[in-house]
Amino acid sequence: MEYKIKKLIVTGGAGFIGSHFVRLSIEKGFNVTVIDKLTYSGSLEALNDVRNNKNFKFYKESILDDKFLLEFFREKQYDALINFAAETHVDRSIENSADFVLTNIVGVQKLLDLSIDLHKKNQSFKFIQISTDEVFGSIKSGSFSENSKYKPNSPYAASKAGGDHLVLSYYKTYGLPVIITNCSNNYGNNQFPEKFVPLLIIKALQNLYLPIYGNGNQMRDWINVKDHCDAIMLILEQGVIGEQYLIGADNCIRNIDMAEKICNSLDDLLPLKNKSYKNLIKFVTDRPGHDYRYSINSNKIKNELGWRPKIDFDRGLKETVKWYLNNKTIWEKTLKENYSGQRLGLNKLI
Repeated sequence: MEYKIKKLIVTGGAGFIGSHFVRLSIEKGFNVTVIDKLTYSGSLEALNDVRNNKNFKFYKESILDDKFLLEFFREKQYDALINFAAETHVDRSIENSADFVLTNIVGVQKLLDLSIDLHKKNQSFKFIQISTDEVFGSIKSGSFSENSKYKPNSPYAASKAGGDHLVLSYYKTYGLPVIITNCSNNYGNNQFPEKFVPLLIIKALQNLYLPIYGNGNQMRDWINVKDHCDAIMLILEQGVIGEQYLIGADNCIRNIDMAEKICNSLDDLLPLKNKSYKNLIKFVTDRPGHDYRYSINSNKIKNELGWRPKIDFDRGLKETVKWYLNNKTIWEKTLKENYSGQRLGLNKLI
């Protein structure tokens, strides 16, 4: 496929989803400039296979740095800015919401202001905001759609909701061409170990207990990160300005069931002697304000843009488990330098 858009800015491009999108963009021949502060969850090593590509540039900078942003955006022209830059972990937002407000709201505002100038230089410019289904809160039955009201329940979700509202306000007030995507829970290769799937895999490989919040009946809607990135790529090229697209793969299951699927894969790939990895499962104190259920209705992107998820859930999950089995040195380095697997988000409980 020949893409009209050629030059991209990808903020947060060294994070989990961002790095997968950058890799896909380079594969498709885009010229990609990544801006990433490389906080605890970002890693330039995630981009090792594209770092020497002639179409790739990287700046270790923060989207909150006015001096850098003004200098960087001056005189330059781009076709689109895709904003993955965000603080994303609910438990961390419970411990300290300040970083989430700064990055997810103030940072978005700074990017939007500068994008107005980019739009003046290039009338085809687009601003794509990568958001989350968590802005909608929890849903007892049915699924979130583009018409669902925002009802965030965590500081993380509230900060993402604030950023989304700013994005739409810049479309209405300034005519900035924007699109918002809201995706369900992602899983895949090289995700930061604090997240549910890699945390359980890594703890299991260390023969540590697998913490399941509450009774494990909370439900999440899972999608492989590669399917998510395919959807973003399609929206980038064909999405309607001013619109919002929800992205999901119809894999809504309980957390305890997800944990057992991971254990089943490990039992098959690296069996323990005389026991299952399921024996390591342990129920722990629930997260404050824990959303009970997420579920995405992605009919809009399917019907209007023709997108479909390609990766079978069980197959994709097993391939993810294999990646952690085969890349022990990568996640061990992360555990040593940035995160040891400790529980977060409880120190403000009364």
